[in-house]
Amino acid sequence: MRAIVYESFKAPLTIQHVTDPSPSEHGVVIKVKATGLCRSDWHGWMGHDQDIELPHVPGHELAGIIETTGKNVHNFRVGDRVTVPFVCGCGSCIPCTSGNHQICDYQSQPGFTHWGSFAEYVAIDYADTNLVLLPDEIDDITAATLGCRFITAFRAIVAQGKVNAGQYVAIHGCGGVGLSAIMIASALGAQVIAIDINEESLHLAKELGAIQTVNATRQEDVVDTIKTLTHGGAHVSVDALGSATTCFNSITNLRKQGKHIQVGLMTGNHQHPNIPMDKVLADELEIIGSHGMQAYKYPEMLNMIKNGKLHPQKLIQNTITLEQAIKALPEMDNFDTKGIQVINSF
Repeated sequence: MRAIVYESFKAPLTIQHVTDPSPSEHGVVIKVKATGLCRSDWHGWMGHDQDIELPHVPGHELAGIIETTGKNVHNFRVGDRVTVPFVCGCGSCIPCTSGNHQICDYQSQPGFTHWGSFAEYVAIDYADTNLVLLPDEIDDITAATLGCRFITAFRAIVAQGKVNAGQYVAIHGCGGVGLSAIMIASALGAQVIAIDINEESLHLAKELGAIQTVNATRQEDVVDTIKTLTHGGAHVSVDALGSATTCFNSITNLRKQGKHIQVGLMTGNHQHPNIPMDKVLADELEIIGSHGMQAYKYPEMLNMIKNGKLHPQKLIQNTITLEQAIKALPEMDNFDTKGIQVINSF
């Protein structure tokens, strides 16, 4: 099969002909029809993820058709249209048996723990636990936007943040996950404040439901600005970027008993940011992590998409080829894209 491969971290990406994957007894091989380009793929290419063994094929947001199945797969068959969350559970550890596959003790992640979806085929283990059947109403390109950024935002807003209509929600960072969170929170009736450093991204945030936007480069005090706009602070605030600054601002702009949701990956010098713990204590704030979403939790989100309450297709900037992705992946840290790029030609 054709696949994007890197031989070492930060090295040039190439398209190579590599061996087709085979399914495990509990797994499947999926013919990839579309796969999203995510900043997490850039983190992997940079060497920020210690699970990656070289040479490596990136890619973790995908939609496709089951090509082959292992002998112990019972709930899916060849020809099924499926997608998969970027965190795959084993189905039998303590977190999995409690229903929390997104924090599985033995989790696998396509594009990180094993070769991913920037290829014609990808193998997924424990298929009965991790695969999601796609309804006919959702096309492959739209489905490929769901597996990382959209589900992470959905769980962050719905399950972790428990956002309600009328609440003020601040979203720090208007990349793919931030824009997804804006759309989802707005659909729930929240009043969303979008914060970013790029005017085009903030314009898109407004189109997706933000009632106010804040350009962090044009405000002397971002936190005070948000507190003014929210009449005392956000009920829920999301760091959708993952930096020391956005994390600190997201916590500090909360009102009393507010919730900070950390979604953006914290890497390098940002792994251990300053936390205003005095404010956390005095105001009884909550600091909550959010890491993907379980496959069995997809139906609520898929129904909202089918019913027209959510429109993830609006997040798609453009579709690209495997060849174009070779250039696009290393450039993801430039923040030049205003939405999600999807590979749909292999």
